[in-house]
Amino acid sequence: MKGTGTTGRRFRGVLLDWRGTLVVAPTYRWLVRRGLQALARPDSDDDVEAVLARLRSADATEVGSSAVDADADLHRRVYARWFRAAGLDDELAAALYAVECDVAANPFADDVGPLLSALRGAGVRVGVLSDVHVDLRPAFGAHAIADGTSWADLVDVWTLSFEVGAAKPDPAIFERALRQLGLPAAEVLMVGDRGTHDGAAAACGITTLLLPPLGSPQERRLQRVLDLVLPGAVLPDT
Repeated sequence: MKGTGTTGRRFRGVLLDWRGTLVVAPTYRWLVRRGLQALARPDSDDDVEAVLARLRSADATEVGSSAVDADADLHRRVYARWFRAAGLDDELAAALYAVECDVAANPFADDVGPLLSALRGAGVRVGVLSDVHVDLRPAFGAHAIADGTSWADLVDVWTLSFEVGAAKPDPAIFERALRQLGLPAAEVLMVGDRGTHDGAAAACGITTLLLPPLGSPQERRLQRVLDLVLPGAVLPDT
């Protein structure tokens, strides 16, 4: 990597969204298939569609609200109500929720590791800011670095909705992240994939970069972060 000088640098901190930005966001079709597979049940397209049809028939308003991510217990209860309203048996409901909670099942983009390393090497503070009901630290910690550390060690602060009691687009979660970083909004870049949620950082004075939602781990989109934070720096190929 080159071009990491600090002269004239505008951003001293970066906040990274998780699903859709660093990892591929799961679909309900994927979730149902994984749940059926976990139970060794038939998982043909027709089998998956049959479960999806049941889910679509039930009111998912609460499930779609970001408020559920601000409280882990509420998240569990809301999903349980949805599965029950859809008429799913208890075993399948439990399997689907287990998949929903398995952060290790969400594949990271290939350029996440290089980005985190580049930012740490340049002295840029990094935060993970996510609407999520489970701890993301183990997912990052599972990616080892040659020096014996892990990706989790490259993250300075974790602002997870279920831990702070607020979820995007509530300004409170962005304000909490700024306090954790110890930086003013003008010196922080928020990186996400949803204008309705991540884009709300702009109202707090945080410059926001919205990327197309990650479609596969092979998509390399994070160079755009470096272009803003460390102009001239280039992420290595992986």
